[in-house]
Amino acid sequence: MNKNFKRYILFWFSQAVSQFGSAMTSFALVIWAYTQTNSVMAVSLMTFCSYVPYIIVSLFVGAFIDSHNKKMIMLCSDFIAAVCSLFVVILWNFGNLQIWHIYIVNLVIGFMNAFQSPARSVAIGKLVTEEKLSQASGMDSFSTNLVTVVSPVLASSVLAYFGLEKVVLVDLATFLFAFLVLLLFIKIPESMEREAESKSAIAGCKDGFRFLLAHRGLWYIVITLAVINFFSRLTYENILSPMILARSGGDSGILGMVNAVLGIGGIVGGIIVSAGKFSRDKVRMIYFAAGLSFLLGDVLMGIGRGGIAWSIAGIAASAPIPFIIAGQQTILYKTIPEEMQGRVFSVRNAIQFSTIPIGILLGGSLAEYVFEPFMNSDSSTAKVLHYIVGTGTGSGMAVMFLCTGILGSVACVIAYRLKEIQKLRSIQ
Repeated sequence: MNKNFKRYILFWFSQAVSQFGSAMTSFALVIWAYTQTNSVMAVSLMTFCSYVPYIIVSLFVGAFIDSHNKKMIMLCSDFIAAVCSLFVVILWNFGNLQIWHIYIVNLVIGFMNAFQSPARSVAIGKLVTEEKLSQASGMDSFSTNLVTVVSPVLASSVLAYFGLEKVVLVDLATFLFAFLVLLLFIKIPESMEREAESKSAIAGCKDGFRFLLAHRGLWYIVITLAVINFFSRLTYENILSPMILARSGGDSGILGMVNAVLGIGGIVGGIIVSAGKFSRDKVRMIYFAAGLSFLLGDVLMGIGRGGIAWSIAGIAASAPIPFIIAGQQTILYKTIPEEMQGRVFSVRNAIQFSTIPIGILLGGSLAEYVFEPFMNSDSSTAKVLHYIVGTGTGSGMAVMFLCTGILGSVACVIAYRLKEIQKLRSIQ
């Protein structure tokens, strides 16, 4: 194992610890916000406020990332995020915390993530050799999904017994650990592009778009993954929990089990990718994994009638995700010159994740105002669908899973067959 990869493992571990603390705070704030407002839309707006500045700012930070110290960017971004958490706990202690404060905090964190995310991506490319890129991506997926499984349980427990203040204090402790590790022990090689120093934010944005448009295969991958993100967020972000609660008679135990299984599936996929058990054809890996996730995961989630079926669907939906991420990351790192990575990754982030807030907001509206009323109507089509997904509250949301499963898998097949994307199959 080379020295840089050992350094990456320390970097990965410390960042995962910090991510765990942040996830605990995010989950605790969701619980707090829902108890204060009793509104799903209020909670959805918290996520929306995180994504909007992230997407907008990502378009223009690329030149700054390429021409400045990546380690310092990450340190500053994490520090400001920690200050936001501290601001929340101070307001809570004085009894002045309100939902609009959370929106402002999420806007600030989303803004800083627009700097932190591409800087981290470029840093990983500098710490990890080409043959280790997929392994690093698998490790990242493993830690992310482990956090997804564990953090809600611990956040709920700490919140119930000790209050919001203690949750945020855990977050701040994990931040301090990661901050000191990065500051004192992680050396990120820097070869900042002098040309980028003189470029404006607009010029950097144009560079990122110009590079992607000149490499049509990359452009199509980014666009098609934006479509995939849209379909996945229509259902899993807002619809999954209400559907399971509605169809299980309000059984929170079943909901907790399915959510845990979704995280476990991602952990299993991450372990497999980390161990190098994946296709050498990265294009096939991306679109076959995504297609299986939609076809097996979403469709079974829609037609399932109980915890076992939904859990199997959860495994099928989440286990392929690390393969998608690893395949794309490998192609990007091996195609984008090091001096351009900040600009290209920033534009990629803005495009690829721009459909997520749209899907989050649209999914809830479609469920409440279109699909649920439709399945409760006397329509002949609705009666046919009753044989497939069942009847009653939640059946409309189940049909939404059927739709995303079919449309998502078809989109993957179409994307895989695109000539420009096929040209990238030689990248291993």
